[in-house]
This record gives sequence, structure tokens and C-alpha cells, in this order.
Amino acid sequence: MSETAAPEHREHADFLVVTGMSGAGRSTAANVLEDHGWYVVDNLPPQLIPAMAELASKARDTGAGDLRIAAVVDVRARPFTAHLREGLASVRAFGWSPQLMFLDATDESLVRRFESVRRPHPLQRDGRLLDGILEEREVLGDLRADAHVVIDTSGLNVHQLRRKLTPIVGVQGGPSLRLAVMSFGFKYGVPLDADFVFDMRFLPNPFWVPELRTLTGVDRPVAEYVMSQEGATSFVDRVVAVMDPVTAGYRREGRSYATVAVGCTGGKHRSVAVAQALVERLGDDDVATFVVHRDLGRE
Repeated sequence: MSETAAPEHREHADFLVVTGMSGAGRSTAANVLEDHGWYVVDNLPPQLIPAMAELASKARDTGAGDLRIAAVVDVRARPFTAHLREGLASVRAFGWSPQLMFLDATDESLVRRFESVRRPHPLQRDGRLLDGILEEREVLGDLRADAHVVIDTSGLNVHQLRRKLTPIVGVQGGPSLRLAVMSFGFKYGVPLDADFVFDMRFLPNPFWVPELRTLTGVDRPVAEYVMSQEGATSFVDRVVAVMDPVTAGYRREGRSYATVAVGCTGGKHRSVAVAQALVERLGDDDVATFVVHRDLGRE
């Protein structure tokens, strides 16, 4: 199976329609698109593509900035194929340059995937699994030939498919990983979405310094106090050293988001100051960092 070039990106907007064989990875493609900042509508009937293009055009024209729109469509039925062609034509009338991405896989790969999840093929009906795959392939044959991008997902797991799709749908030259650095208070519970958790309670608590008690780790006096304590600077240095191979591995594996959680007792002083220090050190050209102070203001 061939793999064609990536769709060219317009200066102001992109409109990508994703379709293909059932079981070839449309859901994974939708997730990758969302991770890279596309506005995605999954399982959109082809008849509604013109309406979606019109709404997106209005948002673009009212100053919404550079928009990237994606519609993941299921066109197993022959009438739907015709509707999709009509929809793509109407999208151009709204000033977009629509591109069609088709996800495909060998019959053998599709059979294995359906058998692994123990689900019938949507077109199988009373026949064999392979009968449904062959019928769908016949229906979609012409559409595949019209696609701007054809991706063969045979033999790829979810993570490998993400890595394959990222150069096509991602912003060229932009960060491939978004890293959240979150401060929190242990007394309010450890964040459920944390990938890494660090405990700042080994540092003296500014709460017991009268002139610092009412301030927070965002304030310079507290930040300077926390970072001047023994072990604070070396801790930040070591976290940065630990996260360097981790973020590199995340990028290789196609992971686009991770959270580093830094906790103290109440999430007001130590964890906030250290999170501020970390977010400035962990970012680079390929890692976009941002800070979240989950429990700041709860006391």
C-alpha cells in the first residue's frame, strides 16, 4: 500500500476529513489530531460537513485566529460516499482547502483486530468477518483513490500509529510535548492525573515564618526563602536531569501530554515556589511547559 504526502497547511486554516476502513485507526487519528490542537468532530455524517465548514468559517472570519478543523467520518454505505464528495466540494466554497486522509490496513491485520476485540465487522451481517471487510473495501475503493493522504496502519500498535501520524497532523517546528507542572497540597489529595509526584515537605515550611505566612510561593520573598533552603536547588537540578530522558522517551513514543505534580502540606508555599522554578527549567523547543497551582487560594 502506498503512503502519499502530508496535506499542505494553509496560512489561516486547515480542513481535514479522516475516513477509511473500519478497524484501521480512525479513533486513534482523532485523538492525535485533538492532541495537536485540531478541533475534531468524530463520527460526523458526511451530509453535515457543509454545515460544519460554514460554522468554522464564521468563527474564522470573526477573529478566531488560525483554525484547524477535522471531521472523522464513516462512509461504509455507498450513498454516504457520494455525500462526502459533495461535502468536500462545498467546503471549498467556504474558502477552505479540504484534504482527505484515508486510513487503510491489510485484510489480515483488520481480521486480527476485530477478533482481538471480539466484535463483528459493521458490514458482516450473517456472513464471515472477511466478507464484511471485502464489501467495505469495495465501497471505499474510489474514495481511497481520491485521498490526499493514505496511511497504511498494518502491523502498527496504537503508539506506533501515533508516531506515524504526528509528523503529518502536527504543527511543523512546534513543541511535540506539553508538560504541566502542578503544585498541590497533600491534605487535599494527590492529583489523579499526575504522572510524577514529588514531595516538598522535606523543606522548612514558610507557614511558620510570621512575615511569610500570608504570602504564597508566587511571591518573591517566599520563593527566595524556599529556594535558599538546603537541598532545594539540588532537588530542582535532579528533577530536571531525571525528566530529560523521560520527555525524550515520551516524544519517541508519541505521547503529547504529561503532568509533574509537586506537593507540600497545603499547596500554598513550598510546592508553589518549586513548581515555578521547575516550569522555567523543563521547557525547550520541543517541550511546552505551563504551571498549574491546584490548591492555591484554598486556605
